[in-house]
Amino acid sequence: MTDTFKAPEGWNETDKRAVDTVRVLAADAVQKVGNGHPGTAVSLAPAAYLLYQDIMRHDPKDPAWLGRDRFILSAGHSSLTQYIQLYLGGFGLELEDIEALRTWGSKTPGHPENFHTTGVEITTGPLGQGISSAVGFAMAQRRERGLLDPEAAPGTSPFDHFTYVIASDGDLQEGVSSEASSLAGTQQLGSLIVIWDDNEISIEGDTSIAFSEDTAARYEAYGWDVRTVDWTNGGTEYVEDVAALKQAILEGQKVTDKPTFIRLRTVIGWPTPGKSGSHSAHGSALGDDAVAGLKEVLGFDPEKTFEVSEDVIAHTRALADRAAEAKAAWEKGYQSWREANTEAAALLDRLQARELPEGFAEAIPTFDADAKGVATRAASGTVLNALAPVLPELWGGSADLAGSNNTTMKGESSFIPAEHSSEEFSGDVYGRTLHFGIREHGMGAILSGISLHGLTRPYGGTFFQFADYMRGAVRLAALMNVPATYVWTHDSVGLGEDGPTHQPVEHLAAYRAIPNLSIVRPADANETAQAWKALLERDRGPVGLILSRQALPTLDRTEYAGAEGVARGGYILKDASAEPKLILIATGSEVQYAVEAQKELEAKGVPTRLVSMPSVEWFDEQDEEYKESVLPSAVTARVTVEAGIAMPWYRFLGAHGRAVSLEHYGASADAKTLFREFGFTPEAVVSAAEESLAAAEKSLAPTGA
Repeated sequence: MTDTFKAPEGWNETDKRAVDTVRVLAADAVQKVGNGHPGTAVSLAPAAYLLYQDIMRHDPKDPAWLGRDRFILSAGHSSLTQYIQLYLGGFGLELEDIEALRTWGSKTPGHPENFHTTGVEITTGPLGQGISSAVGFAMAQRRERGLLDPEAAPGTSPFDHFTYVIASDGDLQEGVSSEASSLAGTQQLGSLIVIWDDNEISIEGDTSIAFSEDTAARYEAYGWDVRTVDWTNGGTEYVEDVAALKQAILEGQKVTDKPTFIRLRTVIGWPTPGKSGSHSAHGSALGDDAVAGLKEVLGFDPEKTFEVSEDVIAHTRALADRAAEAKAAWEKGYQSWREANTEAAALLDRLQARELPEGFAEAIPTFDADAKGVATRAASGTVLNALAPVLPELWGGSADLAGSNNTTMKGESSFIPAEHSSEEFSGDVYGRTLHFGIREHGMGAILSGISLHGLTRPYGGTFFQFADYMRGAVRLAALMNVPATYVWTHDSVGLGEDGPTHQPVEHLAAYRAIPNLSIVRPADANETAQAWKALLERDRGPVGLILSRQALPTLDRTEYAGAEGVARGGYILKDASAEPKLILIATGSEVQYAVEAQKELEAKGVPTRLVSMPSVEWFDEQDEEYKESVLPSAVTARVTVEAGIAMPWYRFLGAHGRAVSLEHYGASADAKTLFREFGFTPEAVVSAAEESLAAAEKSLAPTGA
């Protein structure tokens, strides 16, 4: 086509003009708003255009089509790389949306957001999250195929498709991408294809100052199929060999037992005069002179902005016609599958509707009253085993802590290639038990990817203390409203002898601070069972299920209220003998101390209401009438009881309340000793209650009395 642009077979001059149109639109959009990341969008225009217009199976008229390939822009700062393709392809964006980049109310925010812009599969703000979640997309695709069409030959199932990723140098420097990429190699995820934009530029300039390893060799060591396409020709001349990139992708598609990693050597901002290869093109507007120079180089009028010819937009919008052909072929195979697999088709319909099966609630176990009780982590394991045959879409595992987290469903094979089976875990590619390895952050991102893929319901476990290793992924899941479940066990100093490094005294407060993340800390086995039921029925937003290592008494529900109150976040566990003068509010393992304290206070003639509040977030969702019925504002004598810092509870305590809490790190000793030494006893709760009562009564005394 030209000496510096080698097009794939079948492309014409209009395709080349469309690629150059992408470049000038990216430059104009950032120049107009005055901030953004133009350089990568300019130099990656040929690669993005190749994917959207030539490689991927998708339909602009049906962006949520079940049979589509998935695209993840892990380099989310270069959002224009995706937005302009969505505009050209007719996915719902128009030219005015490109012009409104990064402005209030626009469809084109600074980073792609799946809940905001049609055609965006996942929110990719923090670097590393996109490529890591893409591993989850590929894992979900394989699991779904195993549920619905396991016997089909490779490439023949309606559930076969690819996940494509564009990743940056920054993505590959973030540790989370290493975690997830390592697991992807072990999992042999042949449907995952990553294009690494190797331009050696980040915000601080040349990446040599901090990123010098042989990254391609690293991915080979992970077990990936690694290919290199060098548009710089070893630094001698710049030729955008799009044909070579297409060939690398097509060859990668044929490798079914390895994910594919394509190292694409580029020059950021190319061919912008004075800006090509400069870090100033990464995160700043190019400047009027550079934008004009780019347009002149490409044959555009430097006096015009957001110039798109009718020929170009007509050509790129014809993607819908090409997509219709591919979709019709897929639909034919899909209907044949439905006719031949009626039970699987019924399952698919249920999964797509996000409906739970009839009789689901009957599978939820109940636990008899038991003073010795069980750990809530063990109760959770019992619930998962009961749900296994009922909910095939429910699957998960742990970050190397399955035996401690109780996340393994009995009798279920592991989701691993058979060659990676161990003496403890036998697996196959369609298995159910996930093994994340000691990779908490990768696990968090992968869970989001699995969930966003659309049909299954994943969970992943670790100790609550190590939730901080996955916090970035958890926050992003909350932002996206992803219904992933985190089984966070060993929830307090009650884990005992491992000591303060493992005791999450501040974590309950810290994780309650994340908007749209539900923290659920059940008090006993029945609350644990009802927590699982509630989170599955809610099916919105991530949930942190906070579970104990130590045994907790299983309350007698003939004396105490039914555990179904968990679904409302907080409920009256046992009411006062008369109009309450005091309210005790407790969570998790500390409810038992509030139970005993209520008995003592009632014996002293203090009508005391006992409230279990496993989830502050779910309680906050209730209407004011319900909340007032549980925590009447007239009762100002209150005590909260939780083995963590009290920060989240002061809004419930008011001026007269008292918190039985832990405002310091723990220690290494058995749980019974630690709770006693740190003041978690019925006596401590009673003492706090008496202080609160005195404060409330003093406030009612006449002035000067």
